[in-house]
Amino acid sequence: MRGLSNISDPNLLIGSASSDDAAVYRIHDELALVQTLDFFTPIVDDPYLFGQIAAANSLSDVYAMGGQPITAMNIVAMPTDEVSLDVINQILKGGADKVAEAKCALAGGHTVQNPEPLYGLSVTGTLNPNQVISNAEAQAGDLLLLTKPLGTGIISTAIKRGICSPELEEKASLQMASLNTPGAALASRGLTRAGTDVTGFGLLGHLSHLCRESHLSARIDSSAVPSIAPEVSEFIQKGCVPGGSRENLRLANEFTSFHSEVAEEIHVLLADAQTSGGLLLAVKPEDLDQARAILLENGAPIAAEIGILSSAEEKAVIVE
Repeated sequence: MRGLSNISDPNLLIGSASSDDAAVYRIHDELALVQTLDFFTPIVDDPYLFGQIAAANSLSDVYAMGGQPITAMNIVAMPTDEVSLDVINQILKGGADKVAEAKCALAGGHTVQNPEPLYGLSVTGTLNPNQVISNAEAQAGDLLLLTKPLGTGIISTAIKRGICSPELEEKASLQMASLNTPGAALASRGLTRAGTDVTGFGLLGHLSHLCRESHLSARIDSSAVPSIAPEVSEFIQKGCVPGGSRENLRLANEFTSFHSEVAEEIHVLLADAQTSGGLLLAVKPEDLDQARAILLENGAPIAAEIGILSSAEEKAVIVE
């Protein structure tokens, strides 16, 4: 967005400059709006499940900022000569059911013809401007918590190649369709200083944004970072790595230092592009147990402690 004209508005608390997950606009001292949108092509064959995953992914950015979604608008681009209205209806039903699960109002949307199917949401949420989870307020000594295991990009590629079991496909799909509601619960209690969600840039990419904006470095314990299943490593060895994940790793090598004993499969896993991934949160050590409990009570699949933030070093991320 460099070079685009824009007005300066003091109420725009978070815009595009900081690589945060969503924009935050202050209405008054105790109320701010969170605004985001996202959409993508199908990553599973089941249209209803695709709708759920796409909606969960769109809603996630509001939760990642500590907000509660209040309204959502469908974004639909379809080749209606190739995709039937029944299939489109199933996609929209999946999205609508996920929006309802989030206690968010589906307020309409927009539809266009397109050569390939695309679906997602534009979402507005609310929060207290004093409880925003941005990626710029972390401090040295904060511990890093991850709320979903990694590997959905790799599994999606394995599904396309026909080598993923139905059981693992279902497990990964249900994880991608799960909401990141624990973000709002944690923010309301002031138990996280900074955070983001792990999506297209992979764990390393999104962590580097947090480190850059907070002027810190991160040390990651590679053995503490969970993958969805042991098969993920096997898929990587068989070359089931999406192009986005390969590009993430290429970029990550510029700002990441890997210990010599960290296996190549772990390099790839940490850079794997996630769809509707988990939250990555910075919490004070004294708040760790309470933060973990709240995350799990509010539906987080895991609350894995994967590393610690430190003063800025030569590399933004050190993987041990």
